[in-house]
Amino acid sequence: CFSRGIAEEWVTEDIAVYNWMEKNLGFDRLQMGGQGGIIANALALLGIKKVITHTNSHPKIQADQFLGLNNLYAIADDGSLQKASGISRTQDIPLIHWIIEFDKGDSFTLDGKTFVCPKSNRFIATYDPLNMNLVMNQGFVSYLENNKTDYLLLSGFHPLLARKNGLELIKNAVPVIKRWKNANPEMIIHLEIASTQDKAIRQAIIEQIAPLADSAGLNERETIDLLEITGQTELALQTEKETNACNLFKAVLFLKEKLNVARIQLHMFGLYLTIQDKRFPYSPKDNLNGMMTAAVVSSSKAYNGELTEYSHISKTLGTAVADVGLNELKALSQMLNKPELLETGLCEVNGYFVSAVPTILVDKPKTLVGMGDTISSVSLLAGR
Repeated sequence: CFSRGIAEEWVTEDIAVYNWMEKNLGFDRLQMGGQGGIIANALALLGIKKVITHTNSHPKIQADQFLGLNNLYAIADDGSLQKASGISRTQDIPLIHWIIEFDKGDSFTLDGKTFVCPKSNRFIATYDPLNMNLVMNQGFVSYLENNKTDYLLLSGFHPLLARKNGLELIKNAVPVIKRWKNANPEMIIHLEIASTQDKAIRQAIIEQIAPLADSAGLNERETIDLLEITGQTELALQTEKETNACNLFKAVLFLKEKLNVARIQLHMFGLYLTIQDKRFPYSPKDNLNGMMTAAVVSSSKAYNGELTEYSHISKTLGTAVADVGLNELKALSQMLNKPELLETGLCEVNGYFVSAVPTILVDKPKTLVGMGDTISSVSLLAGR
């Protein structure tokens, strides 16, 4: 993780580990965590008319992490929809994850060997009994069954463990998602693939949850993880050895067809890449515009640390894109023999539309937590 600059998240079931982290690690700052909360804050700040976030725990310490915006809602004790920052479910326990962030050039020596971090990233240590048991807020479940919804950004399966009833929990989630879709036939469902340790859970996600989704998002590590459980051992090893746009394109193209989603988006270091087919309601150009918006918003988040004011979201607007992204795009364009991909960011491959955007990189990011979630959600909704 550190020596390769790769994002990882590990889950512990042992409360003793949680207690050790609480005693020995502490924290420099407290901020919004969890995919739902990070995405909700970003989308509400961007002006989405009504953003409803799922919380299975919502004490005051959690409420304080939500922006005090009138378009950002959650479910209160009585099942009503209320402003997320104003809810305090006093019986709920706080859910705190520890994020250890490291910068490019950081180093340490262990047993006489020095390890140097090649690029900024983060490691997340999680003890979260509610999310590890996929506890759903029934008020949220009911709301989606009875109210018009345009988009559902879905995730949270990654902490599950097969030996802890995880497969049954995924199985039980399927009819819930189907009811939401039946109530909202035009709703676009996006599945954000997260770092999932348990291979059986990974398999269940792609076999049972992915078929319900219209769109999927993932990073380099998650791409390789899915290759490993879909019989693509050679491609997984090749991509692990040379984690570049060319190998990742082959991987993501395979996964798009394997998962049968209308749209799949990769957010890799320096480059965003989307493959979509004619089933997806956005034009490739609309999708490209969404990705460019996400490049600015996500890099501004890295620059600021958090997005708490409207002025924060465009902090990096006008900044040059990274050379590493341009080089990756050039190599991919040459491999595909599609010069228009480099020139316009768009091309067609095997009947699919491909969009690619080199990104803005921040040399000393204040945080990288939630970057993938921000990229995926903003790309999707800004492309509308």
